Amino acid sequence: MIVYVFDNTLDGLLTAVFDSFFLKQQPEFLLAEGEQLPLFADEPHRVVTDSEKSERVWKGLEKHLSKDGLHMITISWLSEERTLNQPLFNFICKVFRQPAGSGIERNATDPDVLEVRNTCRRVLHEQLRMKQFIRFQKAKDGTYLAVVSPDHNVVPLVIGHFQDRFNDQPWLIYDARRHYGYYYDGTAAPIRITFEDESRVPFDLTNGKLDADVLSENDKLFQDLWRTYFKAICIKERMNPKKQLSDMPRRYWKYMTEKNANL
Repeated sequence: MIVYVFDNTLDGLLTAVFDSFFLKQQPEFLLAEGEQLPLFADEPHRVVTDSEKSERVWKGLEKHLSKDGLHMITISWLSEERTLNQPLFNFICKVFRQPAGSGIERNATDPDVLEVRNTCRRVLHEQLRMKQFIRFQKAKDGTYLAVVSPDHNVVPLVIGHFQDRFNDQPWLIYDARRHYGYYYDGTAAPIRITFEDESRVPFDLTNGKLDADVLSENDKLFQDLWRTYFKAICIKERMNPKKQLSDMPRRYWKYMTEKNANL
């Protein structure tokens, strides 16, 4: 039983593909560091992430796959689902065993291809929900803040959307689960930021609420008006909680003005 262990990065996975072909092996298991080894497994091959190897594999993929196929790989990886590692590894290996342009990425009858495709769809679906459910608050200095905590690492996918929509306003979209965000100053390209000490940030990571001393007075009034409007348009007789949860899952509520009465 051949087992590969890697550092759970995309470069590491691509390096594992390189090692697999170089060593002429097809591992039955590709595990992330820290995962339990299967019983009776031989000593695992420790994949040492190598940027040159991963780049060679990626350039090979560019020659073999369509843009949609490459898109499937990069988007599905943002799911951060460890169950994706094995099928994604298998899929990439299969790509190199097929002639260039074979269209394997469209073969939905292949279980590995299907898993990568479905994972890609889940990530893109959450990307859409982020665009719908992100709520900004305005600070006294004019900066707009939105705190999110998506299941998948989709913040990089929505930055362009908000830069287009709010291209003349400074804003920060911060992922509380992954402890990073993107800041846009209204002129230059958004930059990725982190905080050395999150305990000192001027907002509550659990609900996204800006501290009272930095929240714009106009924004506080707007939030009150928005909640009043939300209640006013709600027709009790037509309430459908099941449909509402389907359209707006509960996990998004804590950062939404109209659902968070404690803002």
